Amino acid sequence: MEQWFPIIFSYLFIFFARVADMSLDVVRILMLMRDRRAWAAVIGFFEVSIFVLALNEVLKGGLDDPGKIIAYAGGFATGNFLGSVIESKLAIGFLSIHIVPPREMVEEFTRLMREEGFGITSVQGCGRDGARTMLFVMIKRKDLHRALNLVNSICPNAFFNVSDARSIHGGVFPMKKGK
Repeated sequence: MEQWFPIIFSYLFIFFARVADMSLDVVRILMLMRDRRAWAAVIGFFEVSIFVLALNEVLKGGLDDPGKIIAYAGGFATGNFLGSVIESKLAIGFLSIHIVPPREMVEEFTRLMREEGFGITSVQGCGRDGARTMLFVMIKRKDLHRALNLVNSICPNAFFNVSDARSIHGGVFPMKKGK
């Protein structure tokens, strides 16, 4: 029985090391996309250190053990998933929401979004059916669900899209309650 402990430990080490390094990889890429190079470098240092240790364990004794490959691949996949969960919880950065509400609801959209503290800019445009008003709202990523819930409560059929904003300067953003 004791002969299995090193093998099982090896599989678990490989799996959890890959989970850790791939989770760090996802967060590092997020930091690069958000122009936080110093954080990305620090995270990258730990990420590659863990990767080298995991790869060393996989290559010990050759590639004859399919359990090591399964542990490596499983850790890779799980790490990607876990990294995306961590990334969504961190919610670092800003988003831009472009809303094209029905003509008769533009004022209500604008008023309610502003009452909730969101900065909103309206621009006149021309669509397939004539003149339309487009509303632009810049938000912190962590406010996305709140903003979309508000949009959907005002008009569930409103057209909108959400896009990533790499960097912004100035603007109006909701303050935390109690400040």
